[in-house]
Amino acid sequence: MKVTVVGAGAVGATCADNIARKELASELVLLDIKEGVAEGKAIDMMQTAGLLGFDTKIKGVTNDYVATEHSDVVVITSGLPRKPGMTREELIGVNAGIVKSVTENILKYSPDTIIIVVSNPMDTMNYLTLQTSGLPKHRVLGMGGALDSARFRYYLSQELGCSPGDLNAVVIGGHGDTTMIPLIRHATWNSTPVTNFLTKEQQDKIVADTMVGGATLTKLIGTSAWYAPGAGTAAMVESILRDEKKLISCGVALEGEYGQSDISLVVPVILGRNGWERILDFKLSEEEQAAFNKSANAVRNMNDVLKTL
Repeated sequence: MKVTVVGAGAVGATCADNIARKELASELVLLDIKEGVAEGKAIDMMQTAGLLGFDTKIKGVTNDYVATEHSDVVVITSGLPRKPGMTREELIGVNAGIVKSVTENILKYSPDTIIIVVSNPMDTMNYLTLQTSGLPKHRVLGMGGALDSARFRYYLSQELGCSPGDLNAVVIGGHGDTTMIPLIRHATWNSTPVTNFLTKEQQDKIVADTMVGGATLTKLIGTSAWYAPGAGTAAMVESILRDEKKLISCGVALEGEYGQSDISLVVPVILGRNGWERILDFKLSEEEQAAFNKSANAVRNMNDVLKTL
């Protein structure tokens, strides 16, 4: 198996490190536009192979898409973070150009690949990739739901005093602090609803903390997170390459599911060797469906910016 990670920043490099440590692929290419960055990080990671005991061959390249040829999975992390004073429209405009160019170059050499989009704003960038790549919808996925669900499990575990590994918890909707929907009614602790153990006040706090999980970290460390986003992306790669059929929340194209169409939103899907294989219907309550529709409207407004570019 071969994996390419485009963008050797903190998230891309962490994702690559996780993939190598788990030996998910025999070959891993780290690509960046900045001279020497991908090469340096690849060498640094390869120098841990003898210490950590993995055999994945990591190669760093500067803008050399030939090196990505025949990739089974490509992760796109490239793009700019939103800077002070930058409007949403400006961010979308800049990153849309980057993501579209990366997608076109990747498909020249790996036309049958599966693409995982990490770049922000994720829902809009994933929608753009879906619209411009020509790939079947099952081979284009957005990462945000895997990250948001991991944060949801963290906040639940802190309140319950339990292992996150004993929890199942899903976030749907848009990947944003006002658009995501942590489905606490559906969350379970070893098959028992977590709502059996939490007061309404505790539940509300967990949902609120999850929704601002990214902003909380940005405030604390002065930049976006990278450990959990990198691990969340690597978990998706693992479920695909090992055909694990895991249930993971991902941004995917909706065609009537959850009452929405012509949009990419985070919903629970089964991930296997062909990408996302099916969408699971969680039978939302009226309140949850209303929140999902509101989230879709907000994401659709962001997608409309693409028409002006």
